[in-house]
Amino acid sequence: MTAAVVVAVLVAGGVYLVLQRELLRTVLGFVLLGHGVNVLIISAGGMATREPALLGQQDRAQMADPLPQAFVLTAIVIAFAITVYLLALLKAGGTADTEEGEPR
Repeated sequence: MTAAVVVAVLVAGGVYLVLQRELLRTVLGFVLLGHGVNVLIISAGGMATREPALLGQQDRAQMADPLPQAFVLTAIVIAFAITVYLLALLKAGGTADTEEGEPR
């Protein structure tokens, strides 16, 4: 239940920030969305009810599935790369605050 609340808060905050006009808030929204999805994937893996995946120490049926952990590690790297790219765009002067008919 706690993981569901954390996911809901992170995704709601991320969606709110992504819909803002400033690029920095959009970047922060993507970061929050990434964290929310990572918590969702980890909670779907059932870490709270299973033992660590160490061979020879537990029964194989009681071990946690390492696949969601691998997905989250991959998602962390991808989210970091997207964040760095968006921050580089922000540093280069990209902005979404111009009016539609107004030239830059």
